[in-house]
Amino acid sequence: MKKNILIGVCAGIASYKTCELVRLLVKDGFFVKVIMTQSATKFVTPLVFQTLSANMVYLDMFALAGEENIKHIELTEWADICVVAPLTANTLSKIANGLCDNLLTTVICALPEAKKIIFAPAMNTNMWKNPIIQENTDKLKKLKRYIFLNPQSGLLACGDYGQGRMPEPEEIYTKIKASLK
Repeated sequence: MKKNILIGVCAGIASYKTCELVRLLVKDGFFVKVIMTQSATKFVTPLVFQTLSANMVYLDMFALAGEENIKHIELTEWADICVVAPLTANTLSKIANGLCDNLLTTVICALPEAKKIIFAPAMNTNMWKNPIIQENTDKLKKLKRYIFLNPQSGLLACGDYGQGRMPEPEEIYTKIKASLK
């Protein structure tokens, strides 16, 4: 039986890779729903993820008022696993400090403890190496439910060379399958 995968997309140029991740999951028979931060919509439109996942894309917690169910709780119950790709320094820091100021961070905070969350960070090398970001990463790594795929080294969108590239969709896909076993 295929599982339900909740994908969080943060604002980063690497979000174009998340399109391929969604395509791989759907092709393999997984059910996929996508939550995007508002800033992520500046890189890839919600329509792309809606088309690839064959599900509506969730953007704004407050736009959901008036629905029968509380959407952020419904999404946590629906998901078998959550994946955030790309994970930005901003969202990583919010999660590490319990801030819930958008739909994605609220859903992650509300996920039952037994559900795993896979993070695929993507950011500039200096941001990734920033001691505050590393402290927040270490804080989350200490908790068993959070699984990190460290950023890869290579040419970054800013033109620098270093660690900060989001892992390739195939690597994230493999980690999802392994984590569901």
